[in-house]
Amino acid sequence: MKYYSTLLFLVFFVTCSAFSQGKTVKYTVSGNETVNEIALKFKVTPYDIYALNPDARNGVKPNTVLLIPASGSKTAVKSEPTVAKTAANSKDIIHEVQPKETFWSIEHKYGISDEDLKAANPFLEKDGVVVGQKLVIPFGKSIKQSQITATPIKKESASKEKYVYHDVQPKETKFGIAKQYNMTVEELEKRNPEIVSNLPVGYRLTIKGTAPKTEAGPIANTTKPAETKKMETSKKAVSYMDYQVKPKETFYSLGRTFHLSQEELTALNPALSEGVKEGMVLKVPTGYLAPQPIIAQAQPVEKAVEKPIEKAVETSAPSGIKIVDKVKSETVSADPEIVELTKKRGQTDRQKVVLLLPFNLAKMQSDTTSAANRIKSDKFLNMTLDFYSGAMMAIDSAKTLKLPIDVAIYDSGETKTSSNISSLIAQNKLQNANAIIGPFYQSNAEATANALRSNNVPVISPLSKDTANPIDNLYQAIPSNDVIRNSVFDYMRAKNGNIVAVVDKKKESVINYIKQNQKGVVFASLTETGGLDVANLKGLLLPGRMNYVVMETGNTAMIKTTIKALLDSQKTCQVQLVILEPNSTLDTDEISFDNLIKLKLMYPSITRESNEAGALIFKKEYRLKNKVNPNTYATKGFDVTFDTMMRLVQGKTYQETADLMTTEQVDNKFQYYKKEDGGHANKGVYILYYDTDLTLKAAN
Repeated sequence: MKYYSTLLFLVFFVTCSAFSQGKTVKYTVSGNETVNEIALKFKVTPYDIYALNPDARNGVKPNTVLLIPASGSKTAVKSEPTVAKTAANSKDIIHEVQPKETFWSIEHKYGISDEDLKAANPFLEKDGVVVGQKLVIPFGKSIKQSQITATPIKKESASKEKYVYHDVQPKETKFGIAKQYNMTVEELEKRNPEIVSNLPVGYRLTIKGTAPKTEAGPIANTTKPAETKKMETSKKAVSYMDYQVKPKETFYSLGRTFHLSQEELTALNPALSEGVKEGMVLKVPTGYLAPQPIIAQAQPVEKAVEKPIEKAVETSAPSGIKIVDKVKSETVSADPEIVELTKKRGQTDRQKVVLLLPFNLAKMQSDTTSAANRIKSDKFLNMTLDFYSGAMMAIDSAKTLKLPIDVAIYDSGETKTSSNISSLIAQNKLQNANAIIGPFYQSNAEATANALRSNNVPVISPLSKDTANPIDNLYQAIPSNDVIRNSVFDYMRAKNGNIVAVVDKKKESVINYIKQNQKGVVFASLTETGGLDVANLKGLLLPGRMNYVVMETGNTAMIKTTIKALLDSQKTCQVQLVILEPNSTLDTDEISFDNLIKLKLMYPSITRESNEAGALIFKKEYRLKNKVNPNTYATKGFDVTFDTMMRLVQGKTYQETADLMTTEQVDNKFQYYKKEDGGHANKGVYILYYDTDLTLKAAN
């Protein structure tokens, strides 16, 4: 029986071969190969293989003999520039998978069920959706006739398509722009392949038409066809690198780092469909990771350790930085608390700023590990170099503005428990400074401030969130967690809001904080099983007032229940959803972003995404100089350093400006206040919310 089955099988293949219009080759399946893998190996499509081997739709087993259309065979379905087309001898549709397409998007496009799609393409069960695959969309009742007739290749219109352009505005997203023009994100990216990895502010998008573009947008089509094709090909080329997922990273944090959406990350890394896991190695575009400076960038610091940098920095200032002077001399915000810092003309008293940065050069020189490898693996050194790169941009700006400031940069040689600050003080290098930025570790910053208290030298702790000990000349540039929380409650009370808290039992620290510090806030009741009592929550909401619902939980079910209850309540009263700190659960597929937009999700933040001219210029100049976008530490380095220098040229001491002036720089606000027990802390916090136009805005 086995012999006859084999014979019939071979006769079948011979028959198929006789009727085929081109040459074929026989291939014996080995191991656990799939039809998709074999198709890739022979540079044909799975549909080509199914056409010659119908039984292969049910899967293939080792040692199965398949007929494969030879390269150039007419049997093979050739790749077309369209997404889908009608099969030559049937009513089925052949769909070529595009970047970022998923099961859901394809099924939704053709009105086909998940079962029918996988039945027509069995390899999807194991391989999933892969870019470039040719999928069979079976003709049937589930497919709308209008969709079928729309899928064949359209003949090019004799008349040229009218061009429609859109200049990207600050805070706009691809989703929002696509929605504005009634198109999908995929269609937008297809017309503008340069925006797949990011969406630059000011970039001119082509909504209709296909004119070639410069970096700023479309230009007149004066190039020859061959030159145009070459230019478009070079623009589509994107280099990639490997990135290992760190502990506690989420789709949200990865998206912020690489400027990619969850769908874009998953398209590049199908394994992410099962979630983000620590240790995963991801494929990401080169150039969107936090800056990884080369060792050459640390060379100027070695010289700075020996002596101060006279008259700011002996390097040319970036072109265009003069706009910073213009911005700083204008009103930065309508808020009367924000004070403009201007260059004081005619001021001749030179000021000295010292930066204490933990390069740990002595350790690097004695370490057998190469400098390049150390930079690659040492997170703390990377943070230091990022901060330094931003500070150097501030120093360049000061030189361009001709500020009467001398800057000295010293290696603080820090660990959590030690530094070489005492040695620098013994050499009398810090006592005559008008302001010192650093050290990074809180304990070292406090030790430095204590040692220089008698000299009344301001010491700015630039990165620590710790609550500082009371030292008169110590200034905390980063708001503490309690200050951040207090700011959002102060805002809600200033708006005469009714504040209701939905807090998971596991969030004991949040419960205690609210009970001890935020009197008058009512808690929504929980059920015996720990879930939300929806009826109780709705009963706490008041008509005629804005109801702020503070939600603190990582439980997906509780989040979904709370959101649904608030959406229902919007019919009768005003409701806004509030969180006190980043919540990674809100970044999962189970939580609808549209619902968060409807509830205008609000939260406190120590930074903002500024669209002011000065901020955009800084980011542009930083990219030109460092070949990467500035990350949080680089921007902090610029903001703290530039703010410090500008305060010193106001004709007042740093202490006086801290007591009198609230300032804003690129992403950070500096609103220092004198603590009752001594020292200064920053309460410069932004209250941000998602508006209905899909942009992130600062609340007034």
